[in-house]
Amino acid sequence: MQFIDGGVTAPLGFTANGVLCHIKSSRKFNDTALIYSEKLCNAAGVFTQNRVKAESVKLTKKNIANGKIQAVIANSGNANCCTGKQGEENALRMAKAVEKVTGVSAENVIVCSTGVIGQQLPVEKIEENIQALKDGLSKEGHKEARIAIMTTDTEYKECAVETVIGGKTVRIGAMCKGSGMIHINLGTMLSFITTDCAVSSDILQKALYEVVEGTYNCVSIDGDTSTNDTLTVMANGMAGNSEITCENEDYGEFVKALYAICEVMAMKIAADGEGASRLIECTVKGAKDVKTARGLAKEVIGSNLVKAAMFGKDANWGRILCAMGYSGFDFTPEKTCVYFSSRKGARRYFDLGGSEKFEVAGCDKCGGKIEVFHNGVPLDFDEEKARSVLSEEAVEILVTLEDGNAEGKAWGCDLTYDYVKINGDYRT
Repeated sequence: MQFIDGGVTAPLGFTANGVLCHIKSSRKFNDTALIYSEKLCNAAGVFTQNRVKAESVKLTKKNIANGKIQAVIANSGNANCCTGKQGEENALRMAKAVEKVTGVSAENVIVCSTGVIGQQLPVEKIEENIQALKDGLSKEGHKEARIAIMTTDTEYKECAVETVIGGKTVRIGAMCKGSGMIHINLGTMLSFITTDCAVSSDILQKALYEVVEGTYNCVSIDGDTSTNDTLTVMANGMAGNSEITCENEDYGEFVKALYAICEVMAMKIAADGEGASRLIECTVKGAKDVKTARGLAKEVIGSNLVKAAMFGKDANWGRILCAMGYSGFDFTPEKTCVYFSSRKGARRYFDLGGSEKFEVAGCDKCGGKIEVFHNGVPLDFDEEKARSVLSEEAVEILVTLEDGNAEGKAWGCDLTYDYVKINGDYRT
């Protein structure tokens, strides 16, 4: 398996494009994206667990229920949420606009929106530009599409992998957006995954659930679960492998590749958190089971006090133990150790495709590593060295336990003054 260029258009049969429809008058770059497959795809998805759901989420859940999808249309600048009957009609109009120019049935279109909640979507602006959106579909169009879904994101987020399954070259591509209002529970902000692998809808859904738990579901920026969270996968089978219909060796290879791409995308979201100055990765080792390890790690990176300490470059390990203590997951504090480590310039190291891993020990690019808490006892550590370690762009909080052999990771970012600035007047 290797990382490649191309994002969502890396797999065979997929094209994409993005255009500016001026959904928000102040927007200067693309705000509407289209992803298209030459063939009808098997599909799967996971969505927000927020009881308040955007109209696009409701429509997409209905359309994807039969496991068949051929196109995606997504807009930024307006969430089309809490918009009543008109919002429902506007979401359907987006799907029908795609049907008009591509011939794809509106029932086989994923519709997504992101942006301000509680304002009616000016869908006529999308309809006016839908022909140009379709006409510009191309293999290079992922560059236009990846920009179109951004809101407060400071950079686009995409990657792709290539592997061999059943003797055939298979590609998986992805693009996503997400910077704020992220505390994921079986969904992301918006994430679209494409593949030319032949895999049944049922197995695709199973693989997605399996992968999401250890990747997207382990990200927290600010503790808010969005009303629009959507993650979908489309598989058109054009790679020519024998269709994966059960949990065999080919399934294992597919899950491995899907996990790799989703892990990179999860880290990209965490690193680009609103106002963030550094990526935080928490690794918990030695837990009694994976659920506990992930749960403890997520509680640590979700703590506002831990996030604030990371912004202040303060090795306040007490906040880490406190967060673990109220997490509801079982561990033995008296057999717990805490380390801080970092990697120079690592916040964006995965932009080249994610082939590197967040390994810090013994690496010549390390910012350093320091133990601050050992088997339930505080250590007299060098505060200046700790501050130096926490000054790098990517910081790892390593927690070791002696309760078992399970390991889990979670990703977040620091809490800065800029987060409040961004969100204080987001609507106005």
